[in-house]
Amino acid sequence: MRVLALVPGGIDDQILFFPTLDDLQQVYPKAEIDVVVEPKSKDAYRVSKVVDETILFDFQASSSPSDWANLLGIIRDREYSIVLSTSQDWSVGLMLWLSGIPTRIGYANPSSGIFLTNSVPFKPAQYQAHLYHDLLQGLDVTGTAPATSLSVPQKDLDWAEQTRESLELKNTGYVVLYGDPNTAPRSQVSRSFYPVESWQAIVADFQRRQPELPLVILQDSTNGLLVNALSELAPAVKVIQPANIGQTAAVLAGADLVICPDGYILQLAVALKVFTLALFGDSTPAKRLPPVSTSDSDEVRFVAITSLSDRVADISAQDVLKRAWGE
Repeated sequence: MRVLALVPGGIDDQILFFPTLDDLQQVYPKAEIDVVVEPKSKDAYRVSKVVDETILFDFQASSSPSDWANLLGIIRDREYSIVLSTSQDWSVGLMLWLSGIPTRIGYANPSSGIFLTNSVPFKPAQYQAHLYHDLLQGLDVTGTAPATSLSVPQKDLDWAEQTRESLELKNTGYVVLYGDPNTAPRSQVSRSFYPVESWQAIVADFQRRQPELPLVILQDSTNGLLVNALSELAPAVKVIQPANIGQTAAVLAGADLVICPDGYILQLAVALKVFTLALFGDSTPAKRLPPVSTSDSDEVRFVAITSLSDRVADISAQDVLKRAWGE
């Protein structure tokens, strides 16, 4: 038996889909599970416990009829029995209808719902992982989504261990800082961008209050300019540049605290249950963070710091530091 899932979006969206995949495997333990994802998101499945194969398709591009035909051919050749789709685009629904997959599950809506065999209610106000998990109602699977979990390859764990040793972090905790790049046009500021001056103020306060606590700034393929600028202003900060998401997860797993905007680093930290201060601009914390338990014994591990505007840059460094020190 083969099962397919179509999950447009970034790496963070894929990680939020992991609980649905985990429960899907519980229902069909012998099934082969594949996903269709955008090229930019393929790396997420390096830390998945479930997926057998990723099929790449750029949902965001203006795909030509030949692009759709190629994807349709791949899906038909593999003879899937079930497909789950998080997309509500009518063209995706039409393609799935043409695929002939017997059980086609997605959200009820006027545009793509007519192409489905099993529709589930679309409830966008809830936590995104729970929204995705609702798709399993199309298979008569009820109950809440499990917590997000990862499977980090051993070689990535070994790499992180060697990196920590080389930076003298092996026997100590550390704070991880991650800032998004400013990818907006020059005349604008990306809504998730947090300026280097604010990061510098946070670093200075940590070094004043806890000079023995190492600070690590995480560099990826997109934020090199920010990392270089902060390194010049705060040379004591250590820089780690993982090569893939498994190495990134392994670095985060050893942290005492992560400070980052909403994005894939946040979702990795949530999956790893690392204490996190999450900076929110135009996204909604309730949709991106798991609901807080009402049990007094459960420690709150993920704290949302929300901008009064739609820009993360408008969160002051003092607001972040007050939450960091519990003031």
